[in-house]
Formats: sequence, C-alpha cells, structure tokens
Amino acid sequence: MSGPQIVLIGPMGVGKTTVGELLAERLGTAFRDTDADIVAAQGREIADIFVDEGEPYFRELEREAVRAAVQEHTGVLALGGGAILDESTRALLGAHPVVYLSMDVEEAVKRTGLNQARPLLAVNPRKQWRELMDARRHLYAEVARAVVATDNRTPEEVAQAVLDALELKEA
Repeated sequence: MSGPQIVLIGPMGVGKTTVGELLAERLGTAFRDTDADIVAAQGREIADIFVDEGEPYFRELEREAVRAAVQEHTGVLALGGGAILDESTRALLGAHPVVYLSMDVEEAVKRTGLNQARPLLAVNPRKQWRELMDARRHLYAEVARAVVATDNRTPEEVAQAVLDALELKEA
C-alpha cells in the first residue's frame, strides 16, 4: 500500500506533531504535518489565515494539503484538528492506518492553555473546546483504525501505544 505508514488525527494540542516526530524516528521514516505545509505554502500562520480569509478558505487549503500529503508521503503524517470535518478527507483516509489521539478537556487546558493562537477557541475556551469535541469526536472515531488516549501519558508512552495498536515494529 502506498501512502503514509501512520496518520495521526485528534484535537488541537493533543500532541500529534510531538508524537508523530517520535514515531517517525522510531520507524526510521520522515514526518510531515499538514498544518506546517499550509503555513509554509501561505507564508503566514493558521490563525492569520482564519482572521484574514475565514474558516471556509482555510478548510479548502486544508483539504488540498491533506490530499497532497496522503498521495506523496510514505512516513508519519499528522493532520490538523479539523481536517476530518471534510467528507472527502474522511473518505480518503479510509484506506490508511489512522490513529485518533484523544484527550479530555482538562488535559487540553493543561497542554494548550487554550490560548489565542487557537482561532476557534478565542472566547470561553473550555466551552468551545467541549463543543468542538462534541462535533468532532464521532468523526475522529469513524476514520480511526485505533484510538490512543494521551491523558497522563508522556509522548514516548503515546508513541509506543500507537505502535502497539497498529502492531508496528521499530526500525
């Protein structure tokens, strides 16, 4: 099968990039993050794209970034938290080893501080995070081959749990 060895999905701040980099290192492969692809291509931060162009414009960029990455990348791939909102993206992910990294709201507060760089959480972050997760949780679960809880685990423990869940061996 071509495409990524592992695709990581989950909410903002769950550790997709950190865990993804560890997994790539352990598997002897490359890491790619679609949010980083968008920032590089646009020459500005995601929060700025949201403010300047709006969420629909960003979601279109995201859909294209995910499609390109799934076609081109053979290592570990991390997707932005909202990438799974797009139906065509969910369909595209169906053939790949997708792992949903989950966490509860208290863990999200600890990790992100639910700060201003997160454009969807600007006002009443805890309430908005819960609402986002209520809207997205079933979509994450729908496309995931495995779910790995990250609460009270180190990135190394999460990476090992992902390898175990997919029955992958380190390089």
